[in-house]
Formats: sequence, C-alpha cells, structure tokens
Amino acid sequence: MATLHTVNKSPFEKNSLERCLSTAKDGSTILFIEDGVYSAVKGTKVSSSIEAALGKHNVYALKPDVTTRGLSDNMIDGIELVDYDGFVDLAAECSKVQSWL
Repeated sequence: MATLHTVNKSPFEKNSLERCLSTAKDGSTILFIEDGVYSAVKGTKVSSSIEAALGKHNVYALKPDVTTRGLSDNMIDGIELVDYDGFVDLAAECSKVQSWL
C-alpha cells in the first residue's frame, strides 16, 4: 500500500511541498490541506512541479479548504477535490500517513 502525504503549508512560505515531492515514491498519494491548497493553483511558480507529480502520484486537495480560500476556479487540471469523508478514506486506503509541516 502507498503512503498518504499531507501538505498543509503554502509553497510560497515553506519548503514542505518541495520536500514532499522529492521524497514521495511513485504511486503515493498527495493531499493538499489548509494553506497547502495553494500548491494546487494553476499559473504559479510551482504549477509545473505539480503537473509533473500528477504523472507519478494521485493528487488531491481538500475541497473545504479550497473553497474557503476562493480557489475553486483556479485549480490545476487533474487534481481531485475531496471532502472530509474523502480525506478519511484516503488515510484508510494508505498504509501510512506522512505529514509535511
């Protein structure tokens, strides 16, 4: 089973996303939560890294956090939005969870 990597910091303030992407093995699941959802916005300096990650990982963003920040219309294509139940499902499907703070 794969690892669920959660990223909760903005890629414009911390290097959590960079560390996650350099560590996550192919087939891992990445979930952006809290300010980590800024990683999923198209047209930013990290967009190409996320688009490349979509070819190797399952990438999700927590919908309530995306909506709260007004980002719903600016998400990178291919990132799936999940609600809190979906977050729990992802954690249950993976053998471990790695939080990138």
